[in-house]
Amino acid sequence: MEDEGRSGSTRLSLHALPGDLQERLHTVERTTGQSLRLLLEAVLSVGKGLELPLVLRRIVEAAVVLVDAEYGALGVIGDDTQLREFIPVGVTEKQVRAIGALPAGHGILGELIRHPTPLRLAELGKHPSSYGFPSHHPPMRSFLGVPIRVRDEVFGNLYLTEKRGGRAFDADDETVLSTLAVAAGIAIENARLYEETRYRQQWLAANRDIVAGLLSGADEHGVLETIVGHAVRILSADLGVLALPMEGDSLRVELATGVDAELHRGLVLPRHGSFVGAALTAGAPTLSSDVEHDPRITAGPPRWAGLGPAVAVPMLTGERVRGVLLLARGRGRAVFTDAETAPLRTFAGQAALALELSERRAAAEQMALFEERERIARDLHDLAIQRLFATGMTLQSAVRFVDHPEASERLLRAVDDLDETIKIIRSTIFGLRARGRSDGRHGLRLRTVATVEQEARALGFTPSLQMEGLLDTEVPGALADDVVAVLGEALSNVARHARAGAADVALRVRDRRLTLTVEDDGVGIGAGGRRSGLRNLAERARRAGGGMSVEAPAEGGTRLAWWAPLRE
Repeated sequence: MEDEGRSGSTRLSLHALPGDLQERLHTVERTTGQSLRLLLEAVLSVGKGLELPLVLRRIVEAAVVLVDAEYGALGVIGDDTQLREFIPVGVTEKQVRAIGALPAGHGILGELIRHPTPLRLAELGKHPSSYGFPSHHPPMRSFLGVPIRVRDEVFGNLYLTEKRGGRAFDADDETVLSTLAVAAGIAIENARLYEETRYRQQWLAANRDIVAGLLSGADEHGVLETIVGHAVRILSADLGVLALPMEGDSLRVELATGVDAELHRGLVLPRHGSFVGAALTAGAPTLSSDVEHDPRITAGPPRWAGLGPAVAVPMLTGERVRGVLLLARGRGRAVFTDAETAPLRTFAGQAALALELSERRAAAEQMALFEERERIARDLHDLAIQRLFATGMTLQSAVRFVDHPEASERLLRAVDDLDETIKIIRSTIFGLRARGRSDGRHGLRLRTVATVEQEARALGFTPSLQMEGLLDTEVPGALADDVVAVLGEALSNVARHARAGAADVALRVRDRRLTLTVEDDGVGIGAGGRRSGLRNLAERARRAGGGMSVEAPAEGGTRLAWWAPLRE
């Protein structure tokens, strides 16, 4: 009864398989005498899983049992016709570590890659393509290898060695293993389809998060963090980098997360000589199996130690490049596959579109802000200034009716204060209107705020900012350019060297002199540090007729002061 039950179960399971595979199984049973139940169990075993790594290991484990081999392996062939993945069975972890690097696809393994037909050898070492084993490799004599095809594509090869009992593999073993390879191809295709579907769902969910962030008012930096975070998580990357194009032919690493991320953040890289630049030039996903030694990377400091497979994808909207997304995995991990990079390219394009929409929304908000500033400027001019001017005229006319000298002096001083207040309001009006200009050359207040906001990303916090005086009307354009450059360099130094948690910026115009101070609570000035950046700032001050000082306050940190006169 038990045998009948098993036979019925076997027939039921057999009917669930594709017709050509059923025919193969029956042929094997007729020609080899192999138990159909044992072979069917192996076929069904490899088809149970949907996770590709699990499916591949089950294939090798089933093959070892079916042909009674001591060792087995499955090699996955990459686009370069080398083995990009090798899954051994029968050797211990200790043996794998002792052997060292896994096979790349040379020798007998390469022979099967070049000629994807079954290969059976009684003495593996006697084949012309064999050139021995590495140190600590277990001895192997008999060999049987068959290709695994997924549709018309050779996915990889099954390798079996050392048939138990010292025997050689025979024709029946080859037939059984070839049949298992057909079942393996079907299982791998199913696992691939499942993997593609799962990836598609994850990418769709990631895009929903990005759109939701934009709709909720997240800033561009927050959106960029979401983009990189999702890509790293979905593709199980160890490093994620996002570089944005700059004026000229360079890219700036705006965001980096993962292994040695701090070595990448803030780098300015040329198009020629960087991996992100290579992807930008290609306009398509760019792959590397070993990014640490990739010949295309010639610029920037050493920063790829311990990393291997990498992919860089340009973020395009139409013909405009919004950025480049780079992902890398640790050395020894699997290279990025087509199934992974295809949706990544779509995701990068949709992320770029999201950034463009964010930029347009920001532009609309900026336009509304400009209109509001114009209204405020108009009200200040038409209402506040006219009232102050009238009050000043009244006070001036009242002076001649006052006989007491001290009272007369106080009235005149009040008139002077009103005149100074009118100047400040006019400067504010000019500043409000200048912010709407495209060049922004005279809007020193706006340029200062923009510089502080830009450097806040590298700092990890937003410095406090104080501004005082007629910055937009009394500071000449050339000096304003110097101030913006000095402020950017000073804050960049804080970000790179100070390890600070806070910084204070003050920009003042008093008594025909402009003064900029930048103070942080970091580690202070190192005795042997590079001073080329400070020398540049001091040279700017000298050319402007001013000076610069750098001090270490008693309470810690660094205080930089830069000043210059306001020349007529």
